[in-house]
Amino acid sequence: MITLNTVYIIAGLLFAAFAIFNLRDNTNPKRFINALFWGIYAITFLVGTELPHFVTGCMAILLAVIAGTGQLGKGKNDTNQPGVQLKREANAKRFGNKLFIPALLIPLVTLVGTLTLKYTPLVETKNVTLISLVLGTLVAFLVALLMLHDSPIKAIKAAGQTMDTVGWAAILPQMLAALGGLFALAGVGGVVANLVKDVIPMGSPLAIVIAYTFGMALFTMIMGNGFAAFPVMTAGIGLPLIVHQLGGNPAIMGAIGMLSGFCGTLMTPMAANFNIVPAALLELQDKYAVIKTQAMTGLLLLLANTAFLYFFVFRF
Repeated sequence: MITLNTVYIIAGLLFAAFAIFNLRDNTNPKRFINALFWGIYAITFLVGTELPHFVTGCMAILLAVIAGTGQLGKGKNDTNQPGVQLKREANAKRFGNKLFIPALLIPLVTLVGTLTLKYTPLVETKNVTLISLVLGTLVAFLVALLMLHDSPIKAIKAAGQTMDTVGWAAILPQMLAALGGLFALAGVGGVVANLVKDVIPMGSPLAIVIAYTFGMALFTMIMGNGFAAFPVMTAGIGLPLIVHQLGGNPAIMGAIGMLSGFCGTLMTPMAANFNIVPAALLELQDKYAVIKTQAMTGLLLLLANTAFLYFFVFRF
């Protein structure tokens, strides 16, 4: 049976390959630090469940120290070589829009797998969506190799070079999601609820709704992840105040709450995979250009979410 641990092993092997490629990259002046970084990250996936929590925590701290002190570097990217560029241009002319087929296969296989594999003994039912996503990624990888007649080693090496370009930001979402889980277990939601009760009038539904939607956006901006902010803000404001005190619809409250969090995602550098990574990959001079472009959209959507929640949550 394919379990979540199988997914971890696949991810761990990939990050281990990144570490090995870095170790052999003489063009990277910080290749040993890069290899250490991706090697530690690989270990957390490969044997993280077997290690004592203290050891895993020390490894996470070491990753943060390496990233925080700016020790990561990158070597010469093979894709910038003239021969590689010519091959890419030739493939672009040859395949045209067919180049999107591998990318589109990922959501397609994920959807089909989620709907069908749960009825088979092949996969762990409770993690069928994540397993299907990994399966879709592998299928897309194989299809891309067959289409382009390229080497899997070269593809994985190019992926590693992309990860080196992105740097520490690539692992930030996972770290922030884990932090959100810790906050929830530590009872931060209760602390937030007490703070809200001391600041806003409890008899005003509008004030409570604003506290929830804007709180979701703000906490997401701090955490960099709407999924990390959701359990804290919903436990602190959404369920006790909007649902239990005001009788709001929990389904609508939850949906609008997540959308409000995503508005915060548009406005924060902490959401590195959305805002900092594109700027790094496109080599933009202003690394905050993406945020500056979409901040007004995020604010307008947040106001719309707040209005929708206030006018409709108590009517359905």
